[in-house]
Amino acid sequence: MIEKTISEIEARIHGAESVSQAHKQELLKLLGTLKTEVGDLAKTHGEQADSIAGFAQLSANEATRAEPNPQLREISAQGLRSSVNGFEQSHPQLVQIVNSISNTLANLGI
Repeated sequence: MIEKTISEIEARIHGAESVSQAHKQELLKLLGTLKTEVGDLAKTHGEQADSIAGFAQLSANEATRAEPNPQLREISAQGLRSSVNGFEQSHPQLVQIVNSISNTLANLGI
């Protein structure tokens, strides 16, 4: 499920006309790292890994909409950041990558 979700996010980013090529490349690189980190987490915390992937998908959808809604984009980004609460000690790289994705999506200016 996680790989499918991340593949859907990647496809959404590739097809987003409102996102610059530079931002697309940055997001795709971050997603590659997220895929690895969430895959590792899924081995021990499957439900939490699914939640993180789901919030990442929702955040990407909101950030790449043709008619963005800043309020919904912020709510989805907040959900993504909240989905990694409690993993700061055990999975610091995961928390860092989720924060990077959230910041990048928030700073797209769309």
